[in-house]
Order: sequence, then C-alpha cells, then structure tokens
Amino acid sequence: MFRTNRYKNYNLNYLQKDMVSGLVVGIVAIPLAMAFAIASGVRPEYGLYTSIIAGVIVSLLGGSRFQIAGPTGAFVPVLLGIVMQFGYEKLLIAGFMAGIMILLMGVFKLGRFIKFIPRPVMIGFTAGIAVIIFSGQIANFLGLSNLEKEEAFLLNMREILLNLNTVNGYSVLVAAISLAIVILTPKYLPKIPGALLGLLVSTLVAAFFFPNQVETIGSAYGEIPRELPSFVFPEITVSLVIELLPAALVIAMLGGIESLLSAMVADGMTKTKHESNKELIGQGIANMVTPLFGGIPATGAIARTATNIKNGAVSPISGVIHGLVVLLVLVILAPYASAIPLASMAPILMFVAWNMSERKEFAHIFKTKTMDSLVLIVTFSLTVLIDLTTGVGVGLLLAVLAFVIRMSSTFKISMVLPDPADKLVKPEMVQKGSNCPQIKIYTVEGPLFFGSTERFEKEIEKIIRSKPKVLLLRMGNVSFIDTSGEALLTSIVKEFKDKNQKVIISGAKQQPKEFFENTGFHQMLGKENFFSKTGDAINHALMELDVDRCIGCKQFAFAECAALSQKSQKTAKIKRKQELGLT
Repeated sequence: MFRTNRYKNYNLNYLQKDMVSGLVVGIVAIPLAMAFAIASGVRPEYGLYTSIIAGVIVSLLGGSRFQIAGPTGAFVPVLLGIVMQFGYEKLLIAGFMAGIMILLMGVFKLGRFIKFIPRPVMIGFTAGIAVIIFSGQIANFLGLSNLEKEEAFLLNMREILLNLNTVNGYSVLVAAISLAIVILTPKYLPKIPGALLGLLVSTLVAAFFFPNQVETIGSAYGEIPRELPSFVFPEITVSLVIELLPAALVIAMLGGIESLLSAMVADGMTKTKHESNKELIGQGIANMVTPLFGGIPATGAIARTATNIKNGAVSPISGVIHGLVVLLVLVILAPYASAIPLASMAPILMFVAWNMSERKEFAHIFKTKTMDSLVLIVTFSLTVLIDLTTGVGVGLLLAVLAFVIRMSSTFKISMVLPDPADKLVKPEMVQKGSNCPQIKIYTVEGPLFFGSTERFEKEIEKIIRSKPKVLLLRMGNVSFIDTSGEALLTSIVKEFKDKNQKVIISGAKQQPKEFFENTGFHQMLGKENFFSKTGDAINHALMELDVDRCIGCKQFAFAECAALSQKSQKTAKIKRKQELGLT
C-alpha cells in the first residue's frame, strides 16, 4: 500500500516544499473543518479529528500524491440529515460502513465506473448542495434565535422568515467583517488564507468591542478538548446495519465521487495521473478508522488539494504535515477556538457554497434547452427540496432515459439496391422505382438495442408481408447490439426459415460478431450466411432466386436481372410447347 516510488529521488529541497505547503493547507483546513462539522450538526472538534486522521491516512495510502482529505461541503446536507434522524453515534457507524463500501469499490476496481455519472447530474446535485449550505448559514449570519432545526429546506426557510424579528445586529456586523475579509484577502493578500484571517479579525472585534453579545462555539457547544478522543469500536448489530445501510450507501457514493473528482483536478493541475482504485482503497480505510476516534466521514477536498499544489507540494508528505499541523493547533490553541462567533464562520461556509455552486456551468447546461437541461433542473430541485439521494437517483434515471432516446434516434434502416453505374448500394435506386420482389436489401445503421428494436420490428413486419425469398441485412454500421436486438433477429430468422426463406448478413462489426457467437445466433443462422462484403452477399442471394418468378419482371434491380428475365421467358416458352405437344 505504501508506495516508495512516490519518494524516488526525494531530497531535502522537496521536504522543505512539502513542509511549506502542508503548513499552509493545515492552516486553511482548521476553520473549514470546524465550520463543516458545525454545519453537519456535530461538535466542531469532530471536524478537526477528521482532518487529522483522514488527512494522514489518505495521503499515505491513497492513489493521488497531492490529495488532501477531510470534511467537505458536499457531505454537509447528508450528514446533517443523518444526525437529525439517527444521532451522532449512529452517524459514526454509518461512516464506518461507508468506509467498508468505499474500500470494496477499490478492491473490486470500480473506480472508473463512478466517474461515469452524467455531467448534468453532477452539476445539479453540486449546485443543490451549495444552496443547502448557503441557506443553512443565514440564521448564524443574522444571529437569529428561537429557531427549530428542520431537515426540509422549505421548513428551514419558513423558520428563518418567522424569526426575522430576532436579528442580532452585532452578529450581522461580525459576519459582515468576516465576509469582507474572506472576499478581499485573495485579491490584496493572496498568500494569507482568507478564511483564517476573517475568522481571527472578526473574533477579536467581537471579543473586544461587544463581548457576550454574539453566540460563540463555546456558548453553543462548550469547550473544545485539547486532545484526540480515545479509540472506541462501536457496537454493531445486524438490525443496525440494515437501518443505516441507505445512509452509508449515500456517504460511500458521494465520498467516492468527490475523492475521484478531486484527484482528477489534481491531475489536471500537475499533469500527473492518479490511481482511481488505490485512491478508493485509501479513502475507504480512512473512513473506517476516522469514526473510531470520533471523526465524521471524509473525502478528497478539491479546494484544499488545489491549495496544496499551488504552494509547491511534491509528495504525500505535505498531506501528512497538514494533518500534524491541525493536531498541533488542536493541542495548543483549542481553548481559544471556543471564543469564535458562529457569525464569523457563517460567511466562510457561504463563500465555500458560492464557489462550489458551479453557477457558470449550471447556466451553460440550462441554456442548451435539451434533455440535459431537464436532468439538471430535476436533480437540483429534488436535491434542495427533498434530499440528495432522491435528487441523484431521479437525475440518473432521467439521464439514462435521455441517453436511450438519443441513441434510439440515431438508429436507421433503409432499403437499398445496387447502382449499375458504380455497383454501390444506394437508397436512391429504390426511390427511382427499382425493386426486386425476391431479394430485399436493407442497410441497418446505429445501435440495435432495446431502445431501437421497436422501429426495426415495424420495418421487418413490412418486409415479411412482401414475402421475399432472401433478406439481406447490411450491418456494417451497427456499432452495438444487445440481447433485445439479438432476440429480435433470432425471431426474424426463425420466421423466415419456417416459410422456406433466408436471412443473410453482411459487414457485421467486431462487437456484433462476438455477441452473435456468444449467444449462439451465429450457429443458428449458419456461418455460410455471414459475409464480410455486400457484393459477395448479393451474389449468394442471386443463387437463391426462384427463376420462374423472374419471368416478365421488368424491375431489373440487379445487373443479372435482364439475362435472368430473358432466360426465364425462353425456358417458359419451351416448357409451354412441350405441354401442348408441339415439339
């Protein structure tokens, strides 16, 4: 698990760079870890525990050398819902179960499949999470009191409106100071973490100018302990596992997606390549260990990972140092953190929500006015109004439906005949009036799957009614076939055989050919009825003609038709004379 090739040619200069980046990221992580924990409905120190333990484990065992793990905004609505429904103790168990699931995803190499979630679904639920985080901090920003905490977004908004008369002017001032610093620091003091500076300045203002006038971490949650909690393995029963399984699955899926997205961002910034499955293994182990010390679920943090890279990180050592910095601050400065006003932390989370909202991408997809727009809006709306699970689930179903509709619309089947001028088969020859009552040639294009079989079946019904001797299907442009498509072809072949008719296929590509062999269709049709070229298939079809039916035919669909028609007429005259006794 611990890969030494990451540290090949590692030297003192690299260590200095990792120490600087680790120190900066550790300082950045402290206010965010506490803020995300509070927003998730748990004590602030649990967020610090998560940054320390998960940060070190993921750096050492994960698949990205630059990944910084810890509590993130994406988890806030999910964890808050679990805490409100089940409580903190059961959240730890759900987190532990999620860790096992993420670990198994990595072991069974499912990393690449998680990344197949459609973009509109990703943007939709990310924007929805941003709205939930932002709206969840309005009460702390305004210093509202007497609010009843609700799970539902609309009920929370109702509570805020009903209690607007309790606005605390001091809280608004503290929050405004913190927000201004958070926004302006990147522009004027780019090397100083805006969140930390905003937290420090607004806390000092509140402590010196209007003490005891705003709610603080201490007044809301009590003193923050200066040490890590002791190791406790939870009591897990079968009934508890069943009860928490849906919650654990949501945590696992979200954690896996977020960590791989963060690793991909790191790849783009550093021109490196992470190992998806090893990253999941590292994340899984981290999420199994962290709850045993009181920490909440963790995943790859995109903003902190980017900060790590921008400050010169060269190896996972920077992530380890980040965790040690948070631990050092916890041990030395924990008592002072109790004086931080909740109003100071609200703008930090609001700013995070604004940055993670993907507003430009949201607007871009929305403007397309396609099924993607519908998937986006439905995912976003359901994430905000109901929950993330419903939003993502319905969004994925809609995305699959949209994909099926798009794919089925690309499927085409057209009747064709050879052009005497260049011997190429073209639909125009049929449109000009040429036809052959015995041989029907169709070009099939696009994927032949459950979404397109209905259209194919309707065309086949017309073909069967015309009673051809041979049906030639040109499948050179069929990119994919599934069991539904194969089943339809099987039924067509059987029906033709029952009527002493024949089906032949030309130009089948690799996937259909392999699929036909695996399902037995190749043997049923007969390998002699598969051709690589249409010309060979047509020659074979002409050999199957009922020559007597060619008598008097003026279609001349094929070059051989004129000769066959004359020969048939001559043969018919001789036969007729024999019958009359004239020869």
